[in-house]
Amino acid sequence: MIVFWIAVGVMSAAVAGFILHRAARAAAGSVDADATLPLYQRQLSEIEDLADRGLIAAEERRSAHAEAARRLLSAADAAGPAWTASTPARPLLVAMAVIAPVAALGLYLGIGSPGYGDQPYAQRLDQWRASPPTQLDAPQMAAVLRSVTAERPQDPEPFRFLAIAEMASGDAPAAARALREALRLAPDRADLWESLGEALMVAAEGEVTPQAAAAFQRALDQDPQAATARFHLARGRIEAGAVEAGLAEWRALLADLPAADPRRQVLQAAIADVAAGPRQPPPVAPGTVGAPEIAAMVEGLAARLAAEPDDPEGWVRLVRSYSVMGDAVRRDAALTQAKARYADNPQILRELAQAAEAEPMR
Repeated sequence: MIVFWIAVGVMSAAVAGFILHRAARAAAGSVDADATLPLYQRQLSEIEDLADRGLIAAEERRSAHAEAARRLLSAADAAGPAWTASTPARPLLVAMAVIAPVAALGLYLGIGSPGYGDQPYAQRLDQWRASPPTQLDAPQMAAVLRSVTAERPQDPEPFRFLAIAEMASGDAPAAARALREALRLAPDRADLWESLGEALMVAAEGEVTPQAAAAFQRALDQDPQAATARFHLARGRIEAGAVEAGLAEWRALLADLPAADPRRQVLQAAIADVAAGPRQPPPVAPGTVGAPEIAAMVEGLAARLAAEPDDPEGWVRLVRSYSVMGDAVRRDAALTQAKARYADNPQILRELAQAAEAEPMR
């Protein structure tokens, strides 16, 4: 590898020197800056020759001669000095052309990794597949799961896990595509329809779009007690203006959830927030994202954590978001859930405490 880079540097310097040498020779051979001067001079000679042979009349000769002479004088006045290279500067230019690639090579040898072998994607994928899943980040896990789905195209579970990894990577449309593949194989699974609805909702920045609502409705068709689908369909009705109907569905869902279900706190906070009536949104500076959009994105994050709660960074973001929005009720509910889940992780607990102390927007 080192020999290769040395050869490349020498070749670069040689090519640069050759180009400069040829440019200098061209400059030395340059006489006239304007190629039209010889043309006009030849025209004058041809006019004289035609007149001497009697092919043009005297009057035509004088007129043509005057016009050609005028053009010749005009071109001579407009012509600039011929380009020449500065002879003392040539060695410096050649030296710089040689030094630049040599310096680049030295810098690479000093701070680069010339002996580091290539890492094709297939080789990296094999390494990721051989590593424990806990050591992989979300994009790497998604790459591994994509290879698994190629090996098991008739199994919906790899597609479901791929959707989770894609969602953790921040690619909600890719998660939705994976879930559609899973549903093609298992169209009767309510959990897959719920996950698809959430992926579509996250892609729409928290809005319960008609497509997301249709997915949630399909989940209810398979399982009338599907809690996630019931929650978001009711939220969609509330956002559409049917507040009382949506609250009634939320209260019915709350009554059906077990007493130990951690989602009860989030649902109670949501009911209390909506029942309290619309609040005055904080002022928003021109050109920034408005309060409704922020609330929709935070709601989407909360919905994702309700379905996939094993995401410490997501909980920290959720607590911080509620703090910034000034929503103490939801902040405390999310903080309580996160502390219970990560009670044995001091680092996460510290991050949660710092997130809870974030200053509200003014």
